[in-house]
Amino acid sequence: MALAPYLILGTTPDAVFDEVVRLTAKLFNTPIALVSLVEEGSVWFKANFGLDGAERVARNESVCSVAILQGETTMYEDLLLEPCHLTDPGVAEALQLRFYAGHPLFTADGQAIGALCVIDRQPRALSFAEQTRLQALAAVVMKMLDLRLALKQQPENSSATWLQLYHHLDESLGRLSTLGELAQWEESPTTPAALDYQRSIEEEAAHVIQVLDMQVSDALATLKGTDA
Repeated sequence: MALAPYLILGTTPDAVFDEVVRLTAKLFNTPIALVSLVEEGSVWFKANFGLDGAERVARNESVCSVAILQGETTMYEDLLLEPCHLTDPGVAEALQLRFYAGHPLFTADGQAIGALCVIDRQPRALSFAEQTRLQALAAVVMKMLDLRLALKQQPENSSATWLQLYHHLDESLGRLSTLGELAQWEESPTTPAALDYQRSIEEEAAHVIQVLDMQVSDALATLKGTDA
């Protein structure tokens, strides 16, 4: 099983992964974002923002179990009108979940072990640019899982590495929140100032993902160099 070597199922929450799903929810303006890991009979949430109390569900209750079967982003614009028939539609209905978009977490040899997803209680869709952003974030999350595994072999480097990533995520969330609050002060989302704030949010989102990817990649490269 591709997931087993990561030694992650059932582990305690990690603050950095929690920050990543907070960031993901912020970037897509959704109330829920999850890092899910799919095993044979269940789906376990390594990081959970907005779906209170959910840690593990049966595989047939999670759309993430379907998302890992696809090579691209899985999207349901309205689960009420277009339910996922490979899972129990009553679960989404009971939780009032309407929109789902998830991209698989692929290992280096191309096996899907889980998904990064965003969920809303309102119908919606992701633009092509937003789907690209979700794919980029999923790739970063997979690298973070690889980094977590590598740091198991070098625990003396663990705290400093995760702290650096945490600070970057925390600062980015702060900037995005400020830009969002400024935009809300505008009378309309189409005022020149509101459009400028939206462009700034888009630029910040791209920058956040780029820097996070660079930091995780550099940390992995450093650890590999230490092993050499």
